[in-house]
Amino acid sequence: MSRYNAKATEAKWQKVWTDAKTFQTNSSSSKPKYYVLEMFPYPSGRIHMGHVRNYTLGDVVARFRRANGFEVLHPMGWDAFGMPAENAAMEHKVHPADWTYDNIANMRDQLKQVGFAIDWDRELATCDPAYYGKEQQIFIDMFNAGLVYRKESWVNWDPVDNTVLANEQVIDGKGWRSGAEVERRKLSQWFLKITDFADDLLDGLKTLDRWPDKVRLMQENWIGRSEGLKFDFTVAETGEKLPVYTTRPDTLLALAFAPFLLTILSLPSWLKTMPKLLPFVKIAVRAAPQKKRSKKARKKALIPG
Repeated sequence: MSRYNAKATEAKWQKVWTDAKTFQTNSSSSKPKYYVLEMFPYPSGRIHMGHVRNYTLGDVVARFRRANGFEVLHPMGWDAFGMPAENAAMEHKVHPADWTYDNIANMRDQLKQVGFAIDWDRELATCDPAYYGKEQQIFIDMFNAGLVYRKESWVNWDPVDNTVLANEQVIDGKGWRSGAEVERRKLSQWFLKITDFADDLLDGLKTLDRWPDKVRLMQENWIGRSEGLKFDFTVAETGEKLPVYTTRPDTLLALAFAPFLLTILSLPSWLKTMPKLLPFVKIAVRAAPQKKRSKKARKKALIPG
């Protein structure tokens, strides 16, 4: 038996699949439907083994379901809208659209060589106006329904990428992509009133009996619904109100002190009456949350009185 020639054999059968439209989804099929979707890759210009692993897992599911008589929809898209693409384009002195679509074309060719069972006729890119225009319409609909509001909030700011980072994207105080020291800034932000749907979301989680318990618990914690009491402390020096929420109002009579995050207060007025806070505030406000905190890490605090 001759040695398996992967390069020739894979190319041969991939062409057969393409010509026969083997993985094209028939929306009008009478077969039971099955949808397989992995997270979209960022078009950096080349795939790596992480991509291969991720899309192999989905590919196994798609092929298994197709072999068992399902009409499978297994599309591909590109997470291509945002500051990283613009910053990369500025670095390479090209237009962001040219940079992004050239990278997409390169990565598409690489993924096709792997032979995934993907319906490439369903391909999309999030930087395409035909796609993000739909997202904008959804935002407008939610705004008109009173489900969107704007307020100032503290964020993790990457001074190199010039963008906001989630806590999970801050590693050892630095941006996960740029490696720059992350700053804390207070910026005007858009928020969605997911709290209006907390009960519905929690009830829906109970029906997901095939989800692992730990994943459902993570979702419950993310929704963050709790029952408790809201009240105010009064700051003696300034008369300001310090809003407090507790799930144990029965313990208030034993209260000895009230620790708080500096970011929830009106800092300037506090600093006028408590100047010794100034150095501590500057350090605390600039400090970015970490992706993971060591259990042995020492917490810093200051008693202002």
